[in-house]
Amino acid sequence: MTATQDPVYVTDTLIAEDIDAYLLKHQHKTMLRFITCGSVDDGKSTLIGRLLYDTKMIFEDQLASLEHDSKAVGTQGGDIDFALLVDGLAAEREQGITIDVAYRFFATEKRKFIVADTPGHEQYTRNMVTGASTADLAVILIDARQGVLTQTRRHSYLVQLLGIRNVVLAINKMDLVSYSQERFYEIVKDYSHFAQQIGMESFLPIPISGLKGENIATRSAAMPWYQGPTLLQHLEEAPVNDARMQDYAFRMPVQWVNRPNLDFRGFTGQIGTGVVRPGDAIRVLPSGKTTTVKQIVTFDGNLDRAVAGQSITLTFADEIDCSRGDVIVQADEPCEVADQFEATLVWMDEHEMLPGRPYLLKLGTQTVTATVTEPKYEVNVNTLEHLASKTLGLNAIGVVNISLDRAIPFEAYAVNPDLGGFILIDRMTNATVASGMIHFALRRSQNIHWQAVDVNREAHAALKNQKPAVVWFTGLSGSGKSTIANLVEKKLHAMGKHTFLLDGDNVRHGLNRDLGFTDADRVENIRRVGEVAKLMTDAGLIVLTAFISPFRSERRMVRELMAGDEFMEVFVNTPLEVAEARDVKGLYKKARSGQLKNFTGIDSPYEAPELAELTVNTVELSAEEAADRVIEAILAR
Repeated sequence: MTATQDPVYVTDTLIAEDIDAYLLKHQHKTMLRFITCGSVDDGKSTLIGRLLYDTKMIFEDQLASLEHDSKAVGTQGGDIDFALLVDGLAAEREQGITIDVAYRFFATEKRKFIVADTPGHEQYTRNMVTGASTADLAVILIDARQGVLTQTRRHSYLVQLLGIRNVVLAINKMDLVSYSQERFYEIVKDYSHFAQQIGMESFLPIPISGLKGENIATRSAAMPWYQGPTLLQHLEEAPVNDARMQDYAFRMPVQWVNRPNLDFRGFTGQIGTGVVRPGDAIRVLPSGKTTTVKQIVTFDGNLDRAVAGQSITLTFADEIDCSRGDVIVQADEPCEVADQFEATLVWMDEHEMLPGRPYLLKLGTQTVTATVTEPKYEVNVNTLEHLASKTLGLNAIGVVNISLDRAIPFEAYAVNPDLGGFILIDRMTNATVASGMIHFALRRSQNIHWQAVDVNREAHAALKNQKPAVVWFTGLSGSGKSTIANLVEKKLHAMGKHTFLLDGDNVRHGLNRDLGFTDADRVENIRRVGEVAKLMTDAGLIVLTAFISPFRSERRMVRELMAGDEFMEVFVNTPLEVAEARDVKGLYKKARSGQLKNFTGIDSPYEAPELAELTVNTVELSAEEAADRVIEAILAR
């Protein structure tokens, strides 16, 4: 250890006095969260490694390990490879790129920092969004040799979209262009044109060399023409208004109901914005019930005042309903409540978005079911052109309408990211497939209301003397769905039951004649049929449907539309080779020859039911026998 190095930073064995002094020293410093982003191999990890090194945040054993790893797997010919301090995954070290988001803490005499090293590769754009979601400042790196690239534009667009207004344009690897002032200003001019297009009001360009340490912590003698601040100086001085969220109206999403005993009932969460005091009038959304705050409870005792960022428990003066997912707000300045929005989506999944498919939407502590329309447009990040699109693929950015199964409290993302930012989750895999930012509620969500009717579904069913139901036949083309469903309807009709058969081919002649056979169109086909089937059960009918309906997610969506146990899934289980041998309509032959695309079982998947109420095997049973089993199951319900 050299005499100039601070032992608090570089030794592993600290006595208690050193630790106490260190904690006291940093207790009241402001915290800046920032990200490094840009295109692949622009030097993000090297830059962060250099910052850690220059601020003496590397322990002696880490430095020894870094020197060893630099010789073994480094990319600097045996010299210290600072990127290895951040690139922890084996795959990252082998390829020399960042895959995951790496978070690092460091501190200077003036400020504490948490930096997120986000991946530059296009495949991992979703990880960049994760890192940017909590950042106050973005350092966008550009390789001085390469200039502004597509991923530079994409990350800049996302930075602007996510509301980060403090941007540093770090033009890196200036040592590889002979510290050229002309090259620096050429890149700044190019980037300025794009920044103006996306509405970025300002950015600070800094010429640096992360590897050599030029203009990182100390001013570069190699670039005397640059008179601005070093990167570290700007990070230390960049404005961080820790109290800015206190200036907004009070908002607290409820995380859980705190009920340790019969005498206490409180509502726990982290304050998103604003200030709250005992006696303040508050409103619980979406119910709209009002009361006043009785106590602000914490582990360390009751408070007279709590502010944004604090985790607290509130008790109310009145017994009103409040649960997880609700939002407690300032009574005279509530946020909006709606079930339909316009939003920007950043698609993060390798499987494209399927309009009409139900996803889970998680916003704060609220989780609801959501469906997404076809994009109004997709954004070309290079030209910012609005493109017509039927869906969104990996890393695509588009504007869509979103419809929820119930109304939720929200605010526009530009006003309050906590109540305006959300993620979409695939209901079958639980994978996060998109992140989104709400623009505004659709007017239709406020203007369309349920109309009360006097003759309800129970009255319709009683008049027909039967229990409504949806019997959903699913299976491959040629499995016998339509044949069995037709026989079931004939037999039920003979018993005096009121039925209606929705057949896949017949529906496509009318209601769904505008739909093709892509995955997205199949989803919309089933969504429409599900809604029609629901209306028919409201009329008291027994509805029989015969559709391939290849995706479990859509069959589950229809199941959830129905009341109670009114949905019965019948899996007509016929092996592909048997269904293909029948080939009554000649469709398999066309699919095998390439004349028919997106045919289920050939070049489009079929997801067999996992928990069907009834399975009939048409190899073992005749159509009559299968129909009798279905009727037996219907009457037993």
